[in-house]
Amino acid sequence: MMRRLCCPLTVLLALIIAALVYVFVIRGQVQPASDGRTAILLAPDERDLVLTEMRDFLKALQQISQSIADGDATTAVQAVRRVGAASQHQVPPGLVGKLPLAFKRLGFDTHARFDELALNIEQFGDTAQALPELADLMNNCTACHAAYRIDLEPQ
Repeated sequence: MMRRLCCPLTVLLALIIAALVYVFVIRGQVQPASDGRTAILLAPDERDLVLTEMRDFLKALQQISQSIADGDATTAVQAVRRVGAASQHQVPPGLVGKLPLAFKRLGFDTHARFDELALNIEQFGDTAQALPELADLMNNCTACHAAYRIDLEPQ
């Protein structure tokens, strides 16, 4: 009797876990947006956090560009380090669950590319070598903004 019950319960539990993984890890809390992008639906404080991180990316990109123009490797590295992987730890787990997998991948890759850029500037000391890397990194920004927008979740 117990064996007959274990198999269906195991299958049911596996299906429930798979559905939860799909919703909270892969799909996120999204809907199609009116402009053809995917709208990520967040609470106001979560939206503020994501948009603040994006503004921090933009500020770092400006500082890095200026530092490259000035030939100032030290300032460039400082700007890059502020938005590297270490800054990811401030994101609450509940927010991470609302983000679609492709968005998370872009975000993790962007932080990692900032770290790689900092290492390369430190190792080579030549800020001009950072320009191709910087241009490639910015492709992540444009890809993200082309694919996603951040909307408030319905109340």
